[in-house]
Amino acid sequence: MMNLLRAGAAALAITAAVGAVQAKADTTSVPLVETGSSLLYPLFNLWVPAYTASHPGADITTTSTGSGAGIAQSLKGLVNIGASDAYLPDAMVKAHPNMLSIPLAISSQAINYNLPGITNLKLSGPILAGIYEGKITKWNDPAIAAANPGVTLPDHVIIPIHRLDGSGDTFIFTQYLSASDEGWGSSLKYGTSVSWPAVSGGLGANGNSGMLAAAKANPYSVAYIGVSFADQAAQAGLGQAELLNKAGNYVLPTEATISAAAESVANSTPADERVSMIFAPGAQAYPIVNYEYAIINTHQASGAVAKAVREFLTWAITEGNSMSFLKKVHFMPLPPAVVELSKAQIAKIK
Repeated sequence: MMNLLRAGAAALAITAAVGAVQAKADTTSVPLVETGSSLLYPLFNLWVPAYTASHPGADITTTSTGSGAGIAQSLKGLVNIGASDAYLPDAMVKAHPNMLSIPLAISSQAINYNLPGITNLKLSGPILAGIYEGKITKWNDPAIAAANPGVTLPDHVIIPIHRLDGSGDTFIFTQYLSASDEGWGSSLKYGTSVSWPAVSGGLGANGNSGMLAAAKANPYSVAYIGVSFADQAAQAGLGQAELLNKAGNYVLPTEATISAAAESVANSTPADERVSMIFAPGAQAYPIVNYEYAIINTHQASGAVAKAVREFLTWAITEGNSMSFLKKVHFMPLPPAVVELSKAQIAKIK
């Protein structure tokens, strides 16, 4: 009898041990690496802790390196998720047919300025193109004065600040300038990196944090900064310009104006989701709005890795699109029709 009890106890111990091993196997982490967009980085910093807390064993590393680096490293297979404010251009899609551009959320870009004593400023695409081309050099230029009647503008040289690193913010901003100004659109065009005109006093910076620091340190400067840095920009004393939209109205990047732009484009978003929302139609649509993309290779290193990527991205576009996350970085959720398009793309990851 004693031997039977001992055998039973041993069997139970073995069963418990096997169960423990299986439980451990079920939660064994599949490390995922994300890098790229400095605009998306604050959102990933909110998403990853929440996701790992509710998904035992999830292991996600996230870094801010700029959209250009995110795209390049995803193309090379060095990371699982390349975060980008820019979708892949046609030539890159043709060269890399296994790569996807999957929207995760909606953001916008602010035009911030450091003008002592001025808290309200109106600007337009043609004005900003003139500033970054070096054709508009003073803050009291007639074009800026005409857009701001009653505002006493300083007779001071404008300091335009641009990104030095490969940047989705640059892609969005130069796409906006190209759509605003025929000269910019025909010669300088747009991309994650462009050959910036040599402007006296102009400065370059890396990342959105670098743009913010440079604008704060240089009175009379102007910079394009992702809206996820809006709170830091306000704390730094930077103004946020109202921009002239397609309907002829000056608007700020707010929940209402970002949503207005996104909703007007949602139903015309193609299956591959590569679409511009620059100058989206609508009386209150903000003119610099974009999808924030995950640049993903459909062929991951293993089935387990692919499953982990699919699960995280699916969570990001559903639970992760809650305003409890997005509001903190001034993003907006994907419209329902776009969520379904993103789900269809995520399903292609193997």
